[in-house]
Amino acid sequence: MNNLEKKRVLLAITGGIAAYKSAELVRRLRARDAEVRVVMTHAASAFIGPLTLKALSGHPVHTELLDPGTESIMGHIELARWCDVVFIAPASAHCLAKLAHGLADDLLTTLCLATKAPIAVAPAMNQAMWLAEATQANCRTLEQRGVRFYGPGMGDQACGEVGPGRMLEPNELIERLATIFGGALQSLRILITAGPTREAIDPVRYISNRSSGKMGYALARAAREAGATVTLVSGPVPLAPPAGVSLIKVESAEEMYKAVMDRADACDIFIAAAAVADYRPDSSAAQKLKKSREALSLSLQPTPDILAQVAALAKAPFTVGFAAETEDLARHAQEKLRIKSLDMIAANDVSVPGLGFDSDENVLQVFWKGGGIEFPRAPKEQLARQLVDLIAQRYHAKDPTEGA
Repeated sequence: MNNLEKKRVLLAITGGIAAYKSAELVRRLRARDAEVRVVMTHAASAFIGPLTLKALSGHPVHTELLDPGTESIMGHIELARWCDVVFIAPASAHCLAKLAHGLADDLLTTLCLATKAPIAVAPAMNQAMWLAEATQANCRTLEQRGVRFYGPGMGDQACGEVGPGRMLEPNELIERLATIFGGALQSLRILITAGPTREAIDPVRYISNRSSGKMGYALARAAREAGATVTLVSGPVPLAPPAGVSLIKVESAEEMYKAVMDRADACDIFIAAAAVADYRPDSSAAQKLKKSREALSLSLQPTPDILAQVAALAKAPFTVGFAAETEDLARHAQEKLRIKSLDMIAANDVSVPGLGFDSDENVLQVFWKGGGIEFPRAPKEQLARQLVDLIAQRYHAKDPTEGA
């Protein structure tokens, strides 16, 4: 299915060396039978000529807000109304800042304020600029308003540095843009858990783990991009909720269990990415326990097995588990897949330095009955998209009588 056929794409190009990739974006969009108009900032024209984009798109390139040739019919308003999507690639740090603050001092920012179409951006900048708190704050603001972020990717940069900030490659950007008009999980309801749980010892102390929640949040974002209606049940993490996702905050395993079981019957797919505590204190002290010279013993009780109970429902959703292991990963993951009657499990080795916990990167081994695949080391955002694509394939291929 070609979701871009006859779609009107307004491609906006800002200043940056990655602007050279925009010519290929135009070519690929037209190859998918999309209608393309190009807007360029003055800075973009220093990196790629408007004539190139005009030849590839088949239409004049727009660069001026107050263009005497078009302003008589309110050219910027016409462009804002014409398009089905505004796609800014590359999107510079300066552009993101102006969008976040609602400025309208050129053609691009003005039409972004005027359009009712969805806006997607492909950031491209120096890694230090991308990681700067000001840029991250602007991105959070834009995400909360529903702006879709595609990237940036990791790798070598034109400045000679290495890190996050590269614009994603045109083929990946085209595939992600297409999901705006109907993705692999279109109309499906997905329930995802993320982060750790905290099991109280007293009002100050608790039992928990090192889960950052980044993988679960990335999965929620990827599932939303794929067209799903997403509910995210999250333990305590300092992450901004993905745009368009319904967020339910919980603290303990018991709270997460209740939040999930209240909603599991109504979802099509359940992804258990949270690191739920396996045990909780038998009781929690009402006041802070004071330190003494005496040894302290805690009596622990098992917490509810959320994943197993969802998989055991009479009308169970397509159920995906996670397994964080420190040894014999494949055997332990496949055993968990079998014992809990899961449809799929994603496993990672948390003993490897720089991966899994507290990291933006990971390696995943994914198993299902009769098959498996490994996703090599990559940013969690990329792994989330790959895993969501695989889940969609397995969900649509599943025999409805299987497991009945």
